[in-house]
Formats: sequence, structure tokens, C-alpha cells
Amino acid sequence: MPSLFRFLFVLMILGGIGGGGLYVLATYFEPDTKEISKPLRNVKLKNN
Repeated sequence: MPSLFRFLFVLMILGGIGGGGLYVLATYFEPDTKEISKPLRNVKLKNN
């Protein structure tokens, strides 16, 4: 039974480290926003 508690404790520690890492990445590091334009093939525009 103590090995089960030790296993669960290690899983909780690893889950906490993983969750904390994801939180830090989501909070402090935001991607740069930029506009992307690509020409579309096979698209014909109507001329009014």
C-alpha cells in the first residue's frame, strides 16, 4: 500500500509541474500577431 501512495504522490507532483508549466506558457508568452495574405487559386472576382 505505501508504494501506491508513493506512486500517486509522484503522479500528482508531475501533474502539478506540467500544469504549472502550461499556465506559465499561456500567461507570459503570447505569439506575435501579424496579417497574412495569400492569393487564392481558381477564384474569379465579379467586376461590377
